[in-house]
Amino acid sequence: MLLKNKVAVITGAARGLGRAYAEAMAREGAAIVAGDVRDCADTVSAIRSANGRALGVSLDVASFASCQALADAATREFGRVDALVNNAALYANLKGGRFDQLDEGQWDRVMQVNVKGVWNCCRAIVPLMRTQKSGSVINISSLAPIYGMPYALDYSVSKGAVIAMTHSLARELGRDWIRVNAVAPSAVMTEGTREFLGVKLEKALQVIASGQSLQRTLETDDLTGTIIYLASDASRFVTGQTIMVDGGTVFL
Repeated sequence: MLLKNKVAVITGAARGLGRAYAEAMAREGAAIVAGDVRDCADTVSAIRSANGRALGVSLDVASFASCQALADAATREFGRVDALVNNAALYANLKGGRFDQLDEGQWDRVMQVNVKGVWNCCRAIVPLMRTQKSGSVINISSLAPIYGMPYALDYSVSKGAVIAMTHSLARELGRDWIRVNAVAPSAVMTEGTREFLGVKLEKALQVIASGQSLQRTLETDDLTGTIIYLASDASRFVTGQTIMVDGGTVFL
């Protein structure tokens, strides 16, 4: 088990990729703290049914107080945090459009959740890692800012900021032996992707896959191995990197 005796916090863990990360990490031996604005009961139940350890916490990443409450709950339940997966983000219900026609309120909310939310979670969890002199922060970015996704500038900019934050934090936290990396997937077949693309789903997925070297739609299981690797000691000397999981769409 690659994550035996480790404790992982995953945000946005009620469904989709967050739930997939939580269940996969639990199978590798990690105790899981699942946070989301949605109820994480199904995620926690699935992990416990497989004899794993899990705690569900109500979490609004836009609120530092909520993030601190999650950190406190993780400490009370498991005593430490070894990995933080910053997965929570606005995506599914965003309304796309030309850059100058995007709703200003939506823009502000995207930045509050997708950018400030990552900062808030790091502010709450990293002090625990500092006391341990170890930890892995895994920020979920996207292909969008690397490729240049049109008609979703707010989302694309927010995920570009996540990569910038990853680079800066990796420089800053290395002295504490805390690693910080980003994972940038293409569109993954989740509830959120179905909601975001709506009636354009099938056509959009065909277009996306046609631009990949490996021409099929990404599934959640295509990503979990990368997350487990970055949370494990196998990546103990890897930091400041953005790992593309996009079927070979762009090459860095």
